[in-house]
Amino acid sequence: MTVTEVKGQSEMTAGFRAAAPREVQRGGDTTIRYTASGPADGPALVLIHGWACHRGDFDAVTRHLPEDCRVLAVDLAEHGESRSTRAVWTMEEFARDVMAVLEAESVGSAVVAGHSMGGAVAVEVGRMLPEKVSRVVALDALHYLALFPAQEEARAEKVLRVFREDFPRAVRSLVEGGTPQGTDPALTEVYTAKMSRVRQPAGLRSLEGLVRWDMDAALRETTQPITVFAIRDLTSQEAIDRYRGRFDVVLVDLGTHHFPVESPEATAKLLAEAATR
Repeated sequence: MTVTEVKGQSEMTAGFRAAAPREVQRGGDTTIRYTASGPADGPALVLIHGWACHRGDFDAVTRHLPEDCRVLAVDLAEHGESRSTRAVWTMEEFARDVMAVLEAESVGSAVVAGHSMGGAVAVEVGRMLPEKVSRVVALDALHYLALFPAQEEARAEKVLRVFREDFPRAVRSLVEGGTPQGTDPALTEVYTAKMSRVRQPAGLRSLEGLVRWDMDAALRETTQPITVFAIRDLTSQEAIDRYRGRFDVVLVDLGTHHFPVESPEATAKLLAEAATR
């Protein structure tokens, strides 16, 4: 597999370096676009966005990472600038998007970090590449019991029916569920508008893939340590107790579910510390 340099001006994601836009081809008429910054070799920090988001959400985070940190920020298929006509929208298939980037960049060792749905994708990358992935980091992901563990079919259909019948309303409800009390209501409007624009049918299909993802089975087969940075006000004791011993939950007070965008410097510090453990 080869990597293709995308012509055009480099994206200035950090004061000391430019993030080179690149792309790699996969089957199913899939083009995965990503950026690479920092040293060309050595261990990598791979950043995976959440559902209906894009790699640009990590631009400010990258700005605050150490200069010697190799960073790969990936747009999953039909998110951001990546495109695909494939029919499979599971967490495993999204993981293969990321794996294609790792292969193209000849990555020998990586810490894989994912926000929201990207946390599920990061777990799958770790499960599939135990020899390359040293640690999995989830940014406000994996601990929402109504979304990440595999749901009973009746429950899954109930959730998905709301999105099929009134997508904007369902997205708003999702955003509100990830927003602590006292948050500026304008943020809810920003995130609702952004996520409602996700490309279809991939947006709905990927949500189906997440609801039906068997997280417990994936966790049993993932050998790397997993760290979850979770918003304190949005984390239940039930989730902490259920997954105690399988992943470490670190409670943070950095904003909403979208805290990597809201608190990029603090997020970069968390990621840098996790990458060096």
